[in-house]
Amino acid sequence: MYNNIFDLTGKIALVTGGSRGLGREMVRAFAEAGADVMIASRKLPQCEELAEEIRKTYGRRAYPYSCNVGDWQQVEGMVEAAYDHFGRLDVLVNNAGLSPLYPSLDDVSEALFDKVFDVNLKGPFRAAAMVGKRMAAGNGGSIINVASSAAFNPNKTTAPYGAAKWALTHMTTTFAMEYGPKVRVNCISPGPFDTDISAGWIHSEAFAQRAEAHIALKRGGQAGEIVGAALYFASDASSFTTGTTLRVDGGTYG
Repeated sequence: MYNNIFDLTGKIALVTGGSRGLGREMVRAFAEAGADVMIASRKLPQCEELAEEIRKTYGRRAYPYSCNVGDWQQVEGMVEAAYDHFGRLDVLVNNAGLSPLYPSLDDVSEALFDKVFDVNLKGPFRAAAMVGKRMAAGNGGSIINVASSAAFNPNKTTAPYGAAKWALTHMTTTFAMEYGPKVRVNCISPGPFDTDISAGWIHSEAFAQRAEAHIALKRGGQAGEIVGAALYFASDASSFTTGTTLRVDGGTYG
């Protein structure tokens, strides 16, 4: 009865920030589960490379697409391109994010502040609104937002990124209310993961000490450890789950 509960055969998924890191693993997992995929990121060659891998390895359709999700018009173009290419979307993953470093809070410029909110909140808002409306008018679907443990563990290095990600968890619930019952909207909140983005600090002694003190599992995650949550929310396994945030952070506190 439950053997195929995570099956995505015949589904079509769009993953932003899909060419590397956690997004890349979600794309691979969705394709292995039977879905066709649209891979969106700013760097088209990386999207094309992954799309070719998906076709060869899993035999699924894969559509590479270049988009800066911090740009409202580009997000609209991405969604329109998805529907033009596939005819529909069953899963949207708002995974693309931006977490720049800065020396102090007073060094955060207006341009940097706006850029962080544009990528982490404005873009997902527009994508979810466009896709959610069409899903609700059609056969339904699943929208997955990707937040961060920074939303729940604020410190002087996480603003404005953590603030934007916290707002994304709020948006998740409001969109679930707006587009239910046919559309489920949920959020994954990852902790520190070992990806190319974090390569500069996750193998450091400082992180090891932090993990020992503040992470229950005493380590960072491996990129593939995100796919269980992604498959859960994308599939019928989460058919009675909406408006919620699942923390996949190894037990990160403080």
